[in-house]
Amino acid sequence: MQLFYNATINEATETFSFDREESKHIIKVLRKKDGDILFVTNGLGVLFKTEIILASDSKCTVQIVSFEKTAPAPFRLHLAVAPTKMNDRYEWFLEKATEIGIQEITPIICDRSERKVINPERFDKIILSAMKQSNELYLPKLNPAISFKEFMKQKNNGLQLIAHCEETDKKTLKSVLQSNTDVTILIGPEGDFSNKEIALALEQNYIPVSLGNTRLRTETAAVVACHSVVFFNEK
Repeated sequence: MQLFYNATINEATETFSFDREESKHIIKVLRKKDGDILFVTNGLGVLFKTEIILASDSKCTVQIVSFEKTAPAPFRLHLAVAPTKMNDRYEWFLEKATEIGIQEITPIICDRSERKVINPERFDKIILSAMKQSNELYLPKLNPAISFKEFMKQKNNGLQLIAHCEETDKKTLKSVLQSNTDVTILIGPEGDFSNKEIALALEQNYIPVSLGNTRLRTETAAVVACHSVVFFNEK
């Protein structure tokens, strides 16, 4: 199934048109024509079956034939991950985490962060593309970049975990996870969290966890954490 995206549609929509760029792709590249079926999601868990009624490369219009609602996951996974020095590494994480099934991502700027500015528009495009490619019906939420200190002021539901590299008492991620429970996991920059940041997280009741016996890159740690939580909750 090839999946398309339109944020404006809902169960009450009867017809809608794709924008010029998407219309050109559908008609000129994919060579779709009147009567062809397209599958579309609004990123909110609804899969729409639509039929092309106007095969225009500037304004491809479809009518909704039917729709099906998919229930959200019984848990919410939120990863707060420091941007990496090499931007493509972070983009790789965004793509893979979306494919795996993450629900929310927050870039956090830490004491040792070498990259402090991100391009949210590009990140949004990568997440959207990964959602469509993997036939995922829920679009992950990308929050604005925020400092670690400010993130610590937020209260997150469920488990609050921090994965760091310091040789301190840590539990394995698997041992602390709970089925169908929301979880927030902090992943630091290439130089890891500072001792001050770790102490602040512990004050806010974050549980220190280990992601394995080897030292992982930031983006690898984030993907490992994401997959571990989703796999743990699979039935």
